[in-house]
Amino acid sequence: MSDSFEKSANAILSGVVAAGTGVPGVVAVATNREGNLYEGAAGVRTLGGTEPMASDSIFAIFSTTKAITGTVALKLVEDGALDLDAPARLYAPEIGSLQVIDGFDPAGAPRLRAPRREITTRMLLLHTAGFGYDFFNETYNRLATDHGQPSVITSSAAALRTPLLFDPGERWEYGSNIDWAGQVVEGITGRRLGAVMKDMVFDPLAMTDTAFTLSPSMLGRLATMHARDPEGVLTPMTDFLLPQEPEVHMGGHGLYSTALDYTKFIRMWLNDGMGPRGRVLKPETVRMAEQNGLGNLKITGLPGVIPSLSNAAEFFPGMPKSWGLTFMINEEDAPTGRPAGALAWAGLANLYYWIDRRNGVGGYWATQILPFVDQASVQGYLDFETAVYRHVVQATA
Repeated sequence: MSDSFEKSANAILSGVVAAGTGVPGVVAVATNREGNLYEGAAGVRTLGGTEPMASDSIFAIFSTTKAITGTVALKLVEDGALDLDAPARLYAPEIGSLQVIDGFDPAGAPRLRAPRREITTRMLLLHTAGFGYDFFNETYNRLATDHGQPSVITSSAAALRTPLLFDPGERWEYGSNIDWAGQVVEGITGRRLGAVMKDMVFDPLAMTDTAFTLSPSMLGRLATMHARDPEGVLTPMTDFLLPQEPEVHMGGHGLYSTALDYTKFIRMWLNDGMGPRGRVLKPETVRMAEQNGLGNLKITGLPGVIPSLSNAAEFFPGMPKSWGLTFMINEEDAPTGRPAGALAWAGLANLYYWIDRRNGVGGYWATQILPFVDQASVQGYLDFETAVYRHVVQATA
């Protein structure tokens, strides 16, 4: 790692903490195929507190959980246990009873009908099965407010039993698809998703700080969730904790982890599926997963339907983007230096990562702030990614 990169990265982290509308604390890690290029932390775990943020601080990683669930599903495909194009109900029977919602009748009751085709696990991994999130979709938000549909944050089985927003396979919509993919994994293995992840991903990658339930050690390093109001003021949400004895291990958002652990997962993708303690995926599976799975469909921006949870969200506005198994793919070179064909995604509490297999670099940026697309968090992340390309990739080209 060059001194210029370390100084630049340190300045980005300290700057985003020191800014008047910045973040309480942040961790950022960059890696290449061999190991970490940078491990940095700045600020505190709780606004107004004294415990410093550290590289091993624990975060609720929200939707950065998704790629780990997708990896387990891909491993089951390799093992011959999962057919991505078979009806998902063969593995998770309840999904076969869900109907499509065609609006509401004059009395406000949902209009439901049978779907025109079956949901497959491939559709779940691609977000084309028909599911959404209440904080990104007005129909789901109405079901929550008027009909008591539980939030996915409850980690309950009832939260999964939502109607489909459209017939499976017709378009891309970001939602609880990967939670259902987790149910497919459980149906095939007969085990809880967290246990399968441990055997197939965490142990081979030496990820010792990643789980659905916090260990005492993890709890002692937990970063506090914060809420930013419309005026930019942050308030610690000291009581926020995802369910610790969850009814459902939510494959779409339920994990706790560290930036250091997640970077091990990123490095496995950079290394064609190989981890320090053994292979996770075959190289041909990795190459398949990084391809556009949507055909001519494109992913769309996400409207901020519940302002306390998310602002409107779109990465690199105006740039065409597709989806693989299970990542966003930018189809043009990004202004940060990230090349076309790279993989990336994010978590609701302003966690962001990218995986650039062409150049063999990636990184993870972790904060704990709601709503999603927090301006200070996003800009800090983009500045960090840009610094990696300026000081590491371009310097060695």
